[in-house]
Amino acid sequence: MADPIKVTKAYLDILNQVFEIEKKLSALQESNSIQRNVNKLKEIMENDIVAQGGDDITGFVYHNPIGEDYNITRTDCEASIAGESTEDLQITEVIKPIIRFRSGGANIIVQKAIVVVKAKNSL
Repeated sequence: MADPIKVTKAYLDILNQVFEIEKKLSALQESNSIQRNVNKLKEIMENDIVAQGGDDITGFVYHNPIGEDYNITRTDCEASIAGESTEDLQITEVIKPIIRFRSGGANIIVQKAIVVVKAKNSL
């Protein structure tokens, strides 16, 4: 197995802040101009921040798993279960997103999502 990649904490902090801004934007009525800025920040992190030249895409991407199914075998999330049931769970809140580092063909999780899950029948 390959050695885990070491990622500067500042990169993760930036992406976590962009994620928080994006979550707050979803509640605003006229967020288009701000959303353009958020999209530009995401594009920089995905393509420019650690670009090494050549045709390989190198950078960071994040994924918001809100609404996705959750089970104990899922390795990209750390979950707190809200409620009694541990069956048929769904992600209801995302505190931190999944952050991946892409380089060439590799796609490595550098931060697991921190989520809250509930049984679907209690939603």
